[in-house]
Amino acid sequence: MSEKLVETVTEKVKKYHRDTVAHYKHLHQNPELSFEEKNTSLYVEKHLQEWGVEYRNKIGGYGILACIKGSKPSSKTIALRADMDALPITEQNDIDFKSENEGVMHACGHDTHTASLLGAVKIINEMKDQFAGTILFIFQPGEEKHPGGASLMLKDGIFDTYKPDIIIGQHAYIDYPVGTVGFEPGTVMASADEVHIQIKGQGGHGAIPQDLNDTVLAASQLVVSMQQIVSRRSNPFKPCVLSFGKFIADGATNVIPNTVTLAGSLRCMDEEERNKLKPIIRDIAIHTAKAYGCECDIEIYDGYPCTYNDEEVTRMAKAFAIEYLGTNKVRGLPKRMTAEDFGFFSQLYPTTFYRYGVIGGQHCTGLHTPTFLIDEEALKTSVGTIAYLALRYCQI
Repeated sequence: MSEKLVETVTEKVKKYHRDTVAHYKHLHQNPELSFEEKNTSLYVEKHLQEWGVEYRNKIGGYGILACIKGSKPSSKTIALRADMDALPITEQNDIDFKSENEGVMHACGHDTHTASLLGAVKIINEMKDQFAGTILFIFQPGEEKHPGGASLMLKDGIFDTYKPDIIIGQHAYIDYPVGTVGFEPGTVMASADEVHIQIKGQGGHGAIPQDLNDTVLAASQLVVSMQQIVSRRSNPFKPCVLSFGKFIADGATNVIPNTVTLAGSLRCMDEEERNKLKPIIRDIAIHTAKAYGCECDIEIYDGYPCTYNDEEVTRMAKAFAIEYLGTNKVRGLPKRMTAEDFGFFSQLYPTTFYRYGVIGGQHCTGLHTPTFLIDEEALKTSVGTIAYLALRYCQI
């Protein structure tokens, strides 16, 4: 039965590959920032309407939930997710479908995710008499920006009518070649929380430090002390990273400012560790500032939770991927300290989040760079794999 399904999906992927590439190029040429995906969602809706696929729109912003029912719709339900937003980057690729929105670019592959899910919708809709259950398609806004489109779609009742048994997401991956995918059980991506600090004191002339509170010194010591949280206060068997990328002391060579602003990010691979470290960060910031005669205002904004791949769902999905692609095309996946708002789904439902290789003969730099670009052959793998996983799960 699975051999026939592999053959059918493979044939349809090839048949509609040109259409998928067209989706990809249109989306790449017309990127929209997080929570501004109006035209992107309209483009998705246009094709859902054309194919006669049931859907709801404007969920958590411009989010869409499409639904295709097979036989026995209530027997099982699987959801497939793609994100739609782009990044504030000016594209430097010399291509005929280069971004037409100045300063906005699909530099993280979300155009490929959306195009791939549209390709899967097309295929699965033509095969709805060949599977049992219900297949949901999540077109999600705002993955790149707090508070994350996944959290807003959940708050907006995305699953009020159809509750998924499992959710599957996929992401472009520049470290694997075209035709390959990677799966890994357990926590695969970190949580991400923002730390914003202001050190306040009485500034003044740098030549008379005895008459002022050195906010710059206090802030500098604070950054150093924060690094000791990771080395001495966190569990070494539960990876975490605390980095500060913003340090603004708007003084001069001989002027100590009244205020210094800091901002950083806490990344954890364990939710308990995450909750333990946040109050420690707050205490050290306040007491370090006080030791230098300064005051501290600190806000720690909850960001994305860890992305956790359910052991059983991941084992099953990996086995199905091997059926579809072959053993040599399915690999493991390194864990990453980067974050994904797919984690909001993974905290509530059994999920798996896998990656597909996009490197072929083209020149490609890393994600979030002005020259990121995929090999279009990768779309065959991304469309075929996610469609096959859903159909195989719902196989009659």
